[in-house]
Amino acid sequence: MKTTIIWITALGLGISMLYAAGDASAGKLVFDKSCKNCHGATGEGNPAIAKMMKVEMKPLGSAEVQGLSDNDLKKVVSDGKGKMQPIRTVTGKSVDDVVAYVRTLKK
Repeated sequence: MKTTIIWITALGLGISMLYAAGDASAGKLVFDKSCKNCHGATGEGNPAIAKMMKVEMKPLGSAEVQGLSDNDLKKVVSDGKGKMQPIRTVTGKSVDDVVAYVRTLKK
């Protein structure tokens, strides 16, 4: 009985993870509105912004960025990182959607 409960719980968690995933199409719309100015239309980074802020912007499709977990990417969007400020206009499901879109940029 105990084993059955563990399997049902694990299955339920797996299914909920599927539904928690974002929508890349919706994420592109959010990205275009809230992220594109700094990260560029293709996620390669805006050289003028990088120069002005004196930072190196990693391409969002790079192995380094793509190697981050979804939770790490969500944290960057929600909390910021380095000189990147939190994106306060991107909240809730929109954060999941942006992460799903960023995953489409993988090279």
